[in-house]
Amino acid sequence: MWYEMQEEFVILAIKAQPNASKNKIAGFYDDSLKITIKAPAVEGAANKELIKFLSKTFKVPKSSIAFVGGETSKRKRIKLPRTKLLEEFIASMEES
Repeated sequence: MWYEMQEEFVILAIKAQPNASKNKIAGFYDDSLKITIKAPAVEGAANKELIKFLSKTFKVPKSSIAFVGGETSKRKRIKLPRTKLLEEFIASMEES
């Protein structure tokens, strides 16, 4: 399962692909949500860009997004606050 719903937050399993042409949600990769990131995987640049992208996409403050695991791996687990926008996104991805 690519997400874990809790009462106040959601944990997303993400497969990050750095050095992409643009930041975007690119569907699924195995049991993870695949997200392409423009920044290279050097000195945490891709992680910072990923947090910024998730913050803008789901309209939550960057400070409320945290790594639960995989910070130095391409497969990451990221905790975000549970919002209506995020719930709607998950529902739309489940339907497709």
